[in-house]
Parts: sequence; C-alpha cells; structure tokens
Amino acid sequence: AAMALPGDLWAELPAERRIFCSVLLFSWAVYLWEAFLAHRQRRVYRTTTHVPQELGQIMDSETFEKSRLYQLDKSTFSFWSGLYSEVEGTMILLCGGIPFLWKLSGQISGRAGFGPEYEIVQSLVFLLLATLFSAVTGLPWSLYNTFVIEEKHGFNQQTLGFFFKDAIKKFVVTQCILLPVTSLLLYIIKIGGDYFFIYAWLFTLVVSLVLVTIYADYIAPLFDKFIPLPEGELKQQIETMAKSIDFPLTKVYVVEGSKRSSHSNAYFYGFFKNKRIVLFDTLLEEYSALNKEPAEGEDGENEEAKSKAKNKKQGCKNEEVLAVLGHELGHWKLGHTVKNIIISQMNSFLCFFLFAVLIGQKELFAAFGFYDTQPTLIGLMIIFQFIFSPYNEVLSFCLTVLSRRFEFQADAFAKELGKAKDLYSALIKLNKDNLGFPVSDWIFSMWHYSHPPLLERLQALKDAKQE
Repeated sequence: AAMALPGDLWAELPAERRIFCSVLLFSWAVYLWEAFLAHRQRRVYRTTTHVPQELGQIMDSETFEKSRLYQLDKSTFSFWSGLYSEVEGTMILLCGGIPFLWKLSGQISGRAGFGPEYEIVQSLVFLLLATLFSAVTGLPWSLYNTFVIEEKHGFNQQTLGFFFKDAIKKFVVTQCILLPVTSLLLYIIKIGGDYFFIYAWLFTLVVSLVLVTIYADYIAPLFDKFIPLPEGELKQQIETMAKSIDFPLTKVYVVEGSKRSSHSNAYFYGFFKNKRIVLFDTLLEEYSALNKEPAEGEDGENEEAKSKAKNKKQGCKNEEVLAVLGHELGHWKLGHTVKNIIISQMNSFLCFFLFAVLIGQKELFAAFGFYDTQPTLIGLMIIFQFIFSPYNEVLSFCLTVLSRRFEFQADAFAKELGKAKDLYSALIKLNKDNLGFPVSDWIFSMWHYSHPPLLERLQALKDAKQE
C-alpha cells in the first residue's frame, strides 16, 4: 500500500485530537518565535559594548555598561522562566491536569456538602486551587528575579519579610476580587438565555469600571503608602498646568514605591471630573528615599533599605517632573485613555459573542479531557485561553504598534506645552535611573516595545528643540 501522507493522517484524526494538537503546536510556535526574538536582542546586548556615537552626549560609558549587563541578565532570566512555563503548560495539557483538578475540586466541594449540581461552587474551588498552584510554582522565579537580579543591579529595596507579606496579601486580595466576580459571571451565563453574551459583557464592563475607580483609593494603598503631595512649588506648578489644559485634577499623591524598588513612574486615574495624579517618590529628586541620608535611630528594616540605596542621586528636577506629567496628561487630552477603553470593550464583546457561538461544541471540551461534562468555567478557559490564542497574538501586536504611536503623540503634546527641553532631559534621566538599554534589535523592538526606543523619542523632541 502507498504510504499515507501527513495530510491524510491529520484528516483521519478525530476533531478533538486535531483541536488539541493545534493548540499545543501553536503554543510552541509562539514560544519559539519569542525565543528567536529574544536571542536576536541578547546578541545586541553582547556585541554592543561601547556607547554608540549618537548616544555620546546622552550616556556615559559606565551607565551604558551597567544597563547592558542588567538587560543581559534580565533577558537570560526570561529565557529560562519562559522555557519553564512553556514546558509546565505542555505537561499540564498532556497529563490531563485540567480535568484532574476539576475532579479534585468536585471531591472537595462534595465533602463540604455541595454535590455536582453546585457547578459554581466547584468552579470557585477549581479557581482557588489553580491560582494557588501558579502562585507556588511562580514563587521561586519571583524570588530569584527580586533577590538575585534586581538586587545585583541595585534596584531591589525589599526585605524577605516584606516580599512574603506582600505576596500573601496580593494572593488574598486577588481571591477577594476574583471569586465573587467569577461566581456572578458564571451565574449570568447560566441564566442569561440566548443573549447571555450581552449581559456577560455588560457585567465585565461594569466590573472593570468599578475596579479602575476603587483601585487607587482602596486596593493600591493596601500595598504601598500614598501621601498627598505637600504644598509647595511643584504642587502649584502641577495644578497650573492641569488647569491650562482643563484637566479636572482633584488630588496629587506621592506613592512610596522606594520600599519595593528604585524603578520610577507616574500615572493618573479616575473618572469624569475626579482625576488624581500619582507620582512615585523615586521619580522626584526631592522625595526619593535614595537621595536622603538615613536618619538616626530609625527602625532596623528601614536601616537595611537605606543601606541598600547606596546613596546614588536619583529622580528628576521639578521642571522635568512637569514635562513627564505633560506627557501623561497628553494621553488624556488626546483621548488615548478613552480609545484604549473602547478598543478593549469592543474586543471583550467580540470574545463573548464568539464564546456564545462556540460553547455548544462538545469537541472543544473533549479535546481537553471533558467527555461527560461541559462546565462553563472550563469552556471560558478553553475558548479564551487556547482557542483565541492566535487572535490574541495578532491583537496584542496591533495594540503595541498603536501604543507606540500614542507615545509619540503624547511627547508631541508635552512639546506643544513648551516642555520639549525638560522632557528630553527627563527621558535621559529615567532611562539612566531604570537602566534601560538604548540599542535594540529592530524586530524585537517592533514586536515588544509599547514605548518607542529612546533614540527615536529624543530625535522627535530634538527636531522640536531646534525649531
């Protein structure tokens, strides 16, 4: 007999095997593509050992070398952690980890007196176990990243006690949000009838708006200390700038990010006429803990953090902080925040609609080892995580491209406010404080960078400075 061609063999496979194999193959294809890109970028880190000519004015060779070694370590780390999670995911699928965990959840909820008819209870037990599993397997990686890589390069400000307290708090807070929201979502899908996808989408929309509203007031303060920015020159300048572009500012906070890490940032949040601005203390030269001399008789934990700071000058001058804020407010004024919300909600609606179309397909459940039952939560997981993964990859690439465009527009906005010169020096300082490496492989940066490379941003600002 003639040899069977691979195409024929594929066609003879039952639908569920084909679905399962396609999911696995796609997952590895994405992993290999990412690994190829990371390899190209590592080559850049290895070979670019001298400050390129166009960066001569911007970076001294010591900072350049520091950032090169930092990014090289980070890249090597993400290669191994990426390989681990790909292998772990594959083993879970091949060994039937998902149906096993579902059965176990059924046994646990059964012992508590909830039979198989209580599918939502079983789903919540499943979620709790699954998130616990990923928290435990991710812990060694997180510890290594914080206490070896970030520590070695002078960014980590955490003690072990703080790290564990933080991890437990994060887990508990996540469960307090995840479990009630999931149980309501499953309930809505169950009782929603033919148009359940519209109700499910509306529910997730409301939840995301509520979370955005309460996040900075109630959730973030559980992890970091927020203090109102003291009265003074900087506060007045921020209020004046906000007024000049009609930004409805109600409060300005400084967050003690320095207890955790010396990376810096700024953001705004809030709805309608109630906007707050949050500045990391590490962004502000005046408030950065790294710039202060340790006070006498402070408690031991602070002493340790202060000695770690190695007293390097960090942060931006007030004018530069204003320029960074000018950029952030540009995102608001140009409607980037609203556009992002609209895109994510359209995407969410489309996903729920397709989920409604696909949820009746028994082969999808069978592909992942669910032959007799079709639990809603498992359906959500299979469809959103596995079946949509090609779509998610394409979407995330498009959003990265869009985000870079938004960044250039926000820079241009800050430039129109007359802050080109200060933003120019602020970007250089932040790149230096965060040890960003200014040279990147073109495919890697195109695929991954949500912000344009430093040189491109400086070039765009420079054209303005000379005008």
